[in-house]
Amino acid sequence: MVYTVKTYNNINKIGLRELGNGFQIDGDHKENPDAYIIRSENLHGATLPENLVAIARAGAGTNNIPIDVATDQGIVVFNTPGANANAVKEAVLASTLLSARDYIGATSWVNTLTGDDVPEQVEAGKKQFAGSEIAGKTLGVIGLGAIGARIANDAVRLGMNVIGYDPYVSVETAWGLNRAITRATEIQDVFKNSDYITIHVPLTEETRNTFDREAFDLMGKDVTVINFARGELVDNTALFDAIETGVVKRYITDFGTEDLLNKDKITVLPHVGGSTEEAELNCAIMAGQTIRRFMETGEIINSVNFPNVKQVLTTPFRITLINNNVPNIVARISTRVSDAGINISNIINRSKNDHAYTLLDLDESDEQKVQALADEFNKSEHIVKVRIIKK
Repeated sequence: MVYTVKTYNNINKIGLRELGNGFQIDGDHKENPDAYIIRSENLHGATLPENLVAIARAGAGTNNIPIDVATDQGIVVFNTPGANANAVKEAVLASTLLSARDYIGATSWVNTLTGDDVPEQVEAGKKQFAGSEIAGKTLGVIGLGAIGARIANDAVRLGMNVIGYDPYVSVETAWGLNRAITRATEIQDVFKNSDYITIHVPLTEETRNTFDREAFDLMGKDVTVINFARGELVDNTALFDAIETGVVKRYITDFGTEDLLNKDKITVLPHVGGSTEEAELNCAIMAGQTIRRFMETGEIINSVNFPNVKQVLTTPFRITLINNNVPNIVARISTRVSDAGINISNIINRSKNDHAYTLLDLDESDEQKVQALADEFNKSEHIVKVRIIKK
């Protein structure tokens, strides 16, 4: 079977090779493909094709995808967490150094000088750009995922004191954190004790405006805030007041809005934190591998709207079901298979919020019987999407 994949935003061709020969990229059926691979394409308001079963975002954030709409249509949405982690880590560390020494301002000033006495002017004026070293300063890291953990560890190596806050840190991440990192039990501890603060959490209703007036009121003077996660994590009105009162010495963000531009003590970058050749390739490779695995086996890894489900396919056929998460649904599914005279070799069902995902491995080699069973599932109440996978 050949699957069709529609790509947006110039996905790295080397990464797309991970799809293999069983995939047609932007082929004849691109108007009704099986899967999307996207980067920044905004899908809000777009009609998602009937045949679409998967969307892979070559990056970590999925704010450009209508997650609720996709879920209701039985479309699994994937991201590529960690693929651009090193790129963003380096961008944050570079921003920390730039804010400490104001290299950008110094370079701009030097370029305004003219005349034969430029060296003398440089020596006379350089004092205004005397900065500070980051060694011995305290960096607060909010969110200790793939990016935040790397930043925290490298900041320790640069001689900084590091406070990390993440109530959901995984065991795997915890094992990899430098022992010198202080764990904050409350986010307020980060606000109160940091010279630099960087945030690396997804944008949700709970995290929106994490940096609000109350947060800035807890900070001391001359704090640098670095935001390479999402612009909406910072309340800009509260930020401007914090800059005016001297609480925030500098704000560096990768998310530009008109009200942030051309303002003193604010540095806006054009969303380049994860934009390196290596990161774009890593994201494309991970997206390609994820789509191939899902289409060929039905296994789900790194989905943002459905649970991770892994089960080795050993039977002739597998049926995957996306269903509403209602009582007795697994029993009803099993009964339907039994009524069809088919034996279940393995079944796995995992739920997330209002939906669930089921893998049915069938001891049946008659494709017509399997297709008839799938047709029955398609008619069933609470079944959203049905796929047949042949080994």
